Amino acid sequence: MHFYKDTLVGKVALVTGAGSGIGKATAKLLAFSGARVAVLGHNGAEIQATADEMSHSGAEVLMLNADISNPDQMEAAFKKIEETWQRLDIVVANAGVNGLWAPLEHITVEDWDKTHSVNLRGTFATVKYSLPLLKIAGGSIVIVSSINGNRIFSNAGASAYAASKAGQVAFARMTALELARHRIRVNTVCPGSISTHIDDTTTRHEIDKIRHPVEFPAGSIPLTGGKPGTAGQVAQLIWFLASDAANHITGTEVYIDGGESLLQG
Repeated sequence: MHFYKDTLVGKVALVTGAGSGIGKATAKLLAFSGARVAVLGHNGAEIQATADEMSHSGAEVLMLNADISNPDQMEAAFKKIEETWQRLDIVVANAGVNGLWAPLEHITVEDWDKTHSVNLRGTFATVKYSLPLLKIAGGSIVIVSSINGNRIFSNAGASAYAASKAGQVAFARMTALELARHRIRVNTVCPGSISTHIDDTTTRHEIDKIRHPVEFPAGSIPLTGGKPGTAGQVAQLIWFLASDAANHITGTEVYIDGGESLLQG
């Protein structure tokens, strides 16, 4: 861990979905690296717990209770960052849901909209309202997408989720080009199977009826013999893309899945 120490001193970062999983691990690593970190989430108890844990470790942290799909709440959150620190250098758009995984006939328009309002509109709002602060001195945006919708299409019933995740990649590429003149880099992280609680936001309904019978080689994650990755490993990748070590990288996706998508795509 000493490798990361003081590598982000003077930087201000925002991490959405920081109450658990990848977001929490990322917020803690960025703080350990010397950044002042705003942790944002819609679950007040989880965000408070993350903020308290980081504060007890000596980090300078700002707790923001907001729903990324609510533009008014997000705009207010960025105003609070501006009032507190007057700058922003790193934005990690991590918050998301799995939503309903089901045959198309069982996915309502409301189900579809709920998934996209968080995963895609929420990402848009996060990036949009960060721009006035990021344009001051440039910075880095890291969007957490997925291998689903980009390399893997064999997860039956995940049409709404996969479409939202593919949309994030397209959005990142478009904004990377648009924002380059402002010295703002935009990259995407695409995790595979990671040990988090995101399955708590997943509802599966009759997906066995549409799953194609297929036999993969033994082991779902070749690099680890089937063992999923960790939130900490994804956090390390996000740190790299957020840091000056990646200062000539923009508009790209990095897959972190231990070879899972190469096997199952």
